[in-house]
Amino acid sequence: MRRVRGLRGRMPGPRDLVGVWGRRGLFVVGGIAVGAAAVLMAYLADAAQSAFRTVLGVSPLIALVLTPFGFGLAALLARTVFPNSQGSGIPQVIAARDIDDAALRHPLVSLRTAAGKIVVMTLGLFCGASTGREGPTVQVGAALMAAAGPLAPERQRGLLLAGGAAGVAAAFNTPLAGIVFGIEELSRSYEAKTSSLILGAIIAAGLTSLALVGNYTYFGTTADTLPLRAWAVAPLCGILGGLAGGLFSRIVIAVSCGGLPGMLGRFVSGRPVVFAALCGLGVALCGLLTDGHVYGTGYEQAKALLHGTAETHAWFGPLKFVATTLSSISGIPGGLFAPSLAVGAGLGAEVAALFDGVPVGAVVLVGMVAYLTGVLQAPITSFVIVSEMTENHALVIPLMIAALIADAASKLVCPEGLYHALAEPMVERITGRRAHAPEVSGPA
Repeated sequence: MRRVRGLRGRMPGPRDLVGVWGRRGLFVVGGIAVGAAAVLMAYLADAAQSAFRTVLGVSPLIALVLTPFGFGLAALLARTVFPNSQGSGIPQVIAARDIDDAALRHPLVSLRTAAGKIVVMTLGLFCGASTGREGPTVQVGAALMAAAGPLAPERQRGLLLAGGAAGVAAAFNTPLAGIVFGIEELSRSYEAKTSSLILGAIIAAGLTSLALVGNYTYFGTTADTLPLRAWAVAPLCGILGGLAGGLFSRIVIAVSCGGLPGMLGRFVSGRPVVFAALCGLGVALCGLLTDGHVYGTGYEQAKALLHGTAETHAWFGPLKFVATTLSSISGIPGGLFAPSLAVGAGLGAEVAALFDGVPVGAVVLVGMVAYLTGVLQAPITSFVIVSEMTENHALVIPLMIAALIADAASKLVCPEGLYHALAEPMVERITGRRAHAPEVSGPA
């Protein structure tokens, strides 16, 4: 009887139930907002790229003026009008989760920053930047959730995590990848107390996206498989993609965190707008060398390689790598998920040419996973997101092998994970202390 009374004493009352369901409702409403924002950003990104192609239809040489000017203007806006909007936005979310003081973290995930992210990201794509919208969707999603923080102060970190995860889920229409990304990259630990709340936000974001644009797979479905004799492409792509992705991350970290020596380092830090314009000029030159294939997110080129529906330039993969690197170090707002998938697709196509009778689409998928893993050093997220965005489950084992090897190869070149390495200086700048070491519960 005493035990029963004890249990009854811990039963939640009506006020507790209202609080619990109020928090759940908060996450769901936030998820709806994130889903709507993801659709808006997708529309703006497509419109900006279409407008840029229309301008280039007059003369491809226009890029030699428009792209450097656009990069310089975007960098200026990101530094003066919309600070904390630079880059993909994912390091800002990681840094915000690591900062205890809500007032200090607010500028990283404010609605002003989110609005600036959308505007300047769109400007960059209109000028040919090799950037994506998915990373910015993470920061915008976190900002929308953070706006509800005062209503649930004890759940502010959970709101940021849910907003970022819901952003990935809605941007790619990959709910499982959103969950994995939240655990593996944003948090690097499993948070049982907020897991159901995060799941609710992801479901709400996904349903909102489905209601607005319908059900779809990001790259369309593919049933390509690898015969056992061709599984050697998995470790080969893993090594090449991991080393290339690690090189990309090392360059971005060195430039963004002030690691360049001598006059070059002083120039980058002292003349950021001019440096961004020069990066834009480099992107324009890459575009001219590839008939414009390296501009923008790279979505269409990657999809064409995956399905074999069109030819891309022979140097698409390497020059997309250069264009994406220049765009990322320029400091303009823009993500790297989609461009990284495009670089990986180019890598896969080149590797497929070395093997006779092997389905090119299957090797392209393996290349995507390998390079994305090399950049993110998040192998589970990489193979889950590619599997889910193509609904190809027959390649899960080769994709896992490529991701595992790419993760190890990447760490040989760049021991630090890209997003966390970029987040640490933000935490130090804002709080004057070093970032907390992440709790690692799985592959990082």
